[in-house]
Amino acid sequence: MNKIRVLVIDDSLLVRKVLTSILETADDIEVVGAAENPFVAREMIKKFNPDVLTLDIEMPQMDGITFLRNLMRLRPTPVVMISTLTEHGAEATLEALAIGAVDFLAKPKGNAEAGLADYTTEIISKVRIAARTNLKTLQGHEQAAQHSQEILAIKRMIAARNATGFEKIVVLGSSTGGTEAIKVVVKSLPADFPPILITQHLPAAFSDSFVKHIDASTDMTASIPTHGQVVEWGNIYLAPGDKHMAVIRENKRYIIQLEDSEPVNRHKPSVDVLFHSAAKCTGANAVCVLLTGMGADGAIGMQAMQIAGAKTIVQDESSSVVWGMPGAAFKLGCADYVVPLDDIAAKILTLVKSGLR
Repeated sequence: MNKIRVLVIDDSLLVRKVLTSILETADDIEVVGAAENPFVAREMIKKFNPDVLTLDIEMPQMDGITFLRNLMRLRPTPVVMISTLTEHGAEATLEALAIGAVDFLAKPKGNAEAGLADYTTEIISKVRIAARTNLKTLQGHEQAAQHSQEILAIKRMIAARNATGFEKIVVLGSSTGGTEAIKVVVKSLPADFPPILITQHLPAAFSDSFVKHIDASTDMTASIPTHGQVVEWGNIYLAPGDKHMAVIRENKRYIIQLEDSEPVNRHKPSVDVLFHSAAKCTGANAVCVLLTGMGADGAIGMQAMQIAGAKTIVQDESSSVVWGMPGAAFKLGCADYVVPLDDIAAKILTLVKSGLR
């Protein structure tokens, strides 16, 4: 089996050395070069033709975002970004994912070598996933299905609905590739729409930047909720990066609960926590969605929601960056619908329409 050929790009000599030594502990990975800036990287790409790049965001002479944009235009290659856990780093990382980067890894605080050593499993996993990624899944969603006559008709029906007693709710989970996939889904939803609760695997430092990106991409209002907040029509609630988000039912209202408990499925927030809570209080009033993501977080929770009567949707394999989470739900037999990313909004709207009163 051919090894995955990786080029490391980082202006820090220490980081280049540590990333190289970590990646080469994997039998199926070979680091073909390490470049201190994009200009050196450009020549190494021509020479070594790597399968995957790891790319620092903040570099002198040319920043990682500019280099990535040029790369995706001239020579598309799977990229894993190396990001700092700062507001600037979060904004730049989300921009990189929008341009076409597959995933990112946050630089650890403190001693770089010791911190990155703890990330060995994660780095290797992300590089392996990147090497298998079809870059077409990261691009080309501008003509999504929101212009179809069916969706326009459903929007008009929703706008005319009587809100009294309306209890529909949408819960959604995602991970690798999800930051862009979520925008594709919500950008076609009208402002007058049932509430959406979303758990996306992201570090806490990225939460504020991510919610701004989502809010700017939809007519709905996106925010990070507080504990005990009442769920309201026309709102998208994104789990903060350091707490689990759950939902309960009190006095005919949905209430958000934020839990500072242990990680579930190695994640905090965890999709399973959200889905299991929704299964207990929403029943057939919920639409449950799993988008692209590595691992299996959310699959068991989706099964619980289906048993409770919810309609369930998973993103199909061909449009997913990683068919881990949706694939796990599919294998459990708890996916009512397997849908391409560009058609998921239409399916959600159709299922919501079926519950209009």
